[in-house]
Amino acid sequence: MSVYESIIRGLTEAIDYESGNGKARVTKCTVNQAPEFSSQEIKDIRKSFGMTQITFAEVMGVSVKTVEAWEAGTNKPIGSARRFLSVLKAEPELLVKANIISA
Repeated sequence: MSVYESIIRGLTEAIDYESGNGKARVTKCTVNQAPEFSSQEIKDIRKSFGMTQITFAEVMGVSVKTVEAWEAGTNKPIGSARRFLSVLKAEPELLVKANIISA
């Protein structure tokens, strides 16, 4: 199916639903809470990539001071940083696949 056909199909379904002639498709999913990481786990993830704190901070999109604080245990990653750390731990090849680093 082409992009055009997919858009037309979606619009047709929306019109049918709005006029009472169709059923809405419902997709349910559960989003698991991002895990927390200890200072040692963060350091282990960074070292598994052979990165300095400076490089790891660039990859994570945070300051070097933030990475230092995480690894010292004075601060903990929150929100998207926790999610990104969990993805990196599970899929270490992601950085190369997503063209974030060069192999």
